[in-house]
Amino acid sequence: MENNWQNLISIDPDIRFGKPVIAGTRICVSDILSWLSTAMTFEEIIADFPELKKEHILAALAFAANRENITKIIAA
Repeated sequence: MENNWQNLISIDPDIRFGKPVIAGTRICVSDILSWLSTAMTFEEIIADFPELKKEHILAALAFAANRENITKIIAA
């Protein structure tokens, strides 16, 4: 998958209090990550939320991985 999560994830202060969501939906990246952490499969998530596609779930994972890569500890 090409690295196009930037085109699929949006952050808008007027949608879900500014949490990162799948563009054009109100489904948060954190919701998708939570579902995956409970062992839901991509197919189960898509069945429950048909507006999602596999690339949206992969974009949520890529967004989280990118966020993890840029996290730094700042010494006080």
